Amino acid sequence: MTADRLDPKGLIRESFRIEGIGEPECRSIFLDWALSLPDGSDSQQALPLLIERHASEPDDHPMMAVLREGLGQVGGPKRRGGWRGRRGR
Repeated sequence: MTADRLDPKGLIRESFRIEGIGEPECRSIFLDWALSLPDGSDSQQALPLLIERHASEPDDHPMMAVLREGLGQVGGPKRRGGWRGRRGR
């Protein structure tokens, strides 16, 4: 069996097979998935491919929501205020 570069441990695949799974369990599985990616892998590149792979799964499945949420939470650092944030203006 060849290793799946998008889901090395099969965690995401198996999460869709667990009957009655909730969002907290899916978040925990997602974290384990992210930590199990091989060095040099980019989760932000893998997420759209995983979503596409599991597009036939129910749209209201908690793991699908977690995967989509994972796409939207990456952003640059936010300004926290203080004199350093205003310096140079």
